[in-house]
Amino acid sequence: MKTIITWNVNGLRAALGKGFIEFCNAEGADAFCIQETKMQQGQAEVDLPGYAQYWNSADKKGYSGTAIFTKDSPLSVNYDIDAEGHDTEGRAITLEYEGYYLVTEYTPNAQDGLARIDYRMEWEDAKRDYLSKLDAKKPLILCGDLNVAHNEIDLKHPKANRGNAGFSDQERGKFGELLDAGFVDGFRHLYPDREGAYTWWSYRANARANNVGWRIDYFIVSDRLKGRIKDVRILDSVMGSDHCPVRIDIDL
Repeated sequence: MKTIITWNVNGLRAALGKGFIEFCNAEGADAFCIQETKMQQGQAEVDLPGYAQYWNSADKKGYSGTAIFTKDSPLSVNYDIDAEGHDTEGRAITLEYEGYYLVTEYTPNAQDGLARIDYRMEWEDAKRDYLSKLDAKKPLILCGDLNVAHNEIDLKHPKANRGNAGFSDQERGKFGELLDAGFVDGFRHLYPDREGAYTWWSYRANARANNVGWRIDYFIVSDRLKGRIKDVRILDSVMGSDHCPVRIDIDL
């Protein structure tokens, strides 16, 4: 059994001052997949004995970035998604293990007014192609902040947000295309009808206290792994970011 936790920490240096290490020690997961580190490796000490650290930082300082802290040494490590033009923002890391791949991703935000939707669509197509090539070799687990609420059940106010970044028809459509390529949303596989299950809340208007949120952080697994998922838990009591961690327990 493996336990993996994904968390958009919205700045790892800030999270280190808000109990990040204590959280990791308490959970003791086999791997922690982190998005939006907003730092270069070495800008702060991440004191996690027993974990190898893999970092992919954006060229632009204080922006984006991903990291994986893992107890299990991988066979190989790949950064980004093997696509030209998608390799400067530190948005993905892939660890290869004997029986599977572990991929963490921080999907580009389409931004207000869908200002970056064209780039987002290019990323989605390149990512799906990359993941499909991996999946042809061995099954994979993709986790991270995918910056989309797939269906109306995945956010508090779907009608008011229709067409906005994170709930545009284009982004939702690409998410559907990813699932159609041979993958499954782990949480919805187990809990197809669960409402009020969110992973991100605006800092405005007491959104978190009132659970006015979005589910945009995921574990996506190859279809042939879905029967091995024991649980996917949204750890919404964990503070320190505008996102909360999500945990999967899976028999690998």
